[in-house]
Amino acid sequence: MNRWLLFKKFFSPLVYLGFLTLVGTFGYVIIEDYRWLDALYMTIITISTVGYGEVNKLSDGGRLFTILLIVSSVGLLAYYLTVVTRLLSDGEWSREYQQYKQHNYLQKMENHVVVCGYGRNGRQACEILRQNDVRFAVIESSKVAAPHPGDVIIYADATRDEVLIEAGILRAKAIIISLPDDAANLFIVLTARQLNPSIVIISRASYDQSVNKLKIAGASNVIMPDKLGGAHMASLVLIPDVQEFISLISSQHNEKFQITEIEIHKIIHLGQLNLWQETGCTILGVKLINGKYHRNPEPAYITTPGEGLLLMGSGQQIKAAVVLLG
Repeated sequence: MNRWLLFKKFFSPLVYLGFLTLVGTFGYVIIEDYRWLDALYMTIITISTVGYGEVNKLSDGGRLFTILLIVSSVGLLAYYLTVVTRLLSDGEWSREYQQYKQHNYLQKMENHVVVCGYGRNGRQACEILRQNDVRFAVIESSKVAAPHPGDVIIYADATRDEVLIEAGILRAKAIIISLPDDAANLFIVLTARQLNPSIVIISRASYDQSVNKLKIAGASNVIMPDKLGGAHMASLVLIPDVQEFISLISSQHNEKFQITEIEIHKIIHLGQLNLWQETGCTILGVKLINGKYHRNPEPAYITTPGEGLLLMGSGQQIKAAVVLLG
């Protein structure tokens, strides 16, 4: 959407008015043999209905032409007032202006997260992203009741390529797909992977048989909310304090506290690295090249290039660790 389309509905009647002025001027020149200036003056006072009187005495043809000109101008004025009233009083122009601002905002957004679906799971994901100051754009097919103020929501079908592009999929770092329909989620995974091969794709699945299909289609991770909910409730019975602590640290990512992964590009002896004393970061685990995890690695562990080091610490401590790891 460009600025011209935004104001087009206001300017269109003015274009018609200019056309009517040209018709009136040429009409008086042809019918009454007026000079161009006199014809333009006669047209203006006729269209504006100010009633200054005729420049010269009109013929019957000139009077008939003047009547048509007055009727046309009155009809045009009524149309223009109707358009302006509808645009302003009904909120139509305000909605289009908000869409124009949102479009410009999305065009400048990059390294953000696209969230498909604004249901319970989608809203929860947005809440966590919002708490950690991560910018995101939401795609939702139906109007949302009481959306969070400031959330960027595109009301459209997330399975369409142009909608994902409008949400900035080409510049996004991740996409969260939380629709209740596994078939739609699978289609969005395929489209997102095709449009942006390097993007991280987190997809929801409702059925066990959909998990493998979504991963084959290109999903980086597949989440089953029902299973996670049941496992979480059972953990709260077995280890309530530990589970609450894990939930707390897994949903926070700010300058004071964060858990992150740093890719290793060289062979490192963890004991000799002395990471905690040098930076204050705690090593939680190592992500192996095959995608599996080595939890709580021993000091004698030697890393391999391409592995990932899972660290916990403040933003400043993480930056120090990145420098130390080279």
